[in-house]
Amino acid sequence: MADEAVEALRTVWAAGGQRSADLDEACAPQKTCRNMKDVSFDGMAEPGTDLSAAWRERLRREGKLSTSGGSIRDLVLGRTDPR
Repeated sequence: MADEAVEALRTVWAAGGQRSADLDEACAPQKTCRNMKDVSFDGMAEPGTDLSAAWRERLRREGKLSTSGGSIRDLVLGRTDPR
């Protein structure tokens, strides 16, 4: 099935004037960076403050905070009828 999807994308890309090599490059397996020792959340919150609260505040400021109590499943698949 994955091969069918790639062929469909090749057809769409060819119709748009793009080359198959462009698709191969865009869909090639991506290298994963496993060196996470220098990744941190420094600067996200003031030292000594609650990082979770800082994330919630940022999401609230950006209009992305939901207080509906929904789950990730609800977000991905939609809410189910509780009947």
